[in-house]
Amino acid sequence: MHSEVVRITIRVTPGASHPGVGGDHDGALVVRVSAPAVDGRATAAALSAVAAAFGVRRHAVTLVAGAASRTKVLDVAGADPAVLDRLLAR
Repeated sequence: MHSEVVRITIRVTPGASHPGVGGDHDGALVVRVSAPAVDGRATAAALSAVAAAFGVRRHAVTLVAGAASRTKVLDVAGADPAVLDRLLAR
């Protein structure tokens, strides 16, 4: 099976009481994490959450841009683009 890399834009909501992946914020996939936006903890939690949502290993998710921003660009190796469509529609 050919695995492709899907580039996605996410919008991270740190300190969320109900963590999860799903929804659309100006075309970006919403990722809610309980971790605070301190020392990169929210970013690390967001990358793990995206990996889980796509059913890939954590190392398959690479931060491309936005390390210090709520809006981040990620590459997800081996991701199914149809999964992204379903997550955005939540």
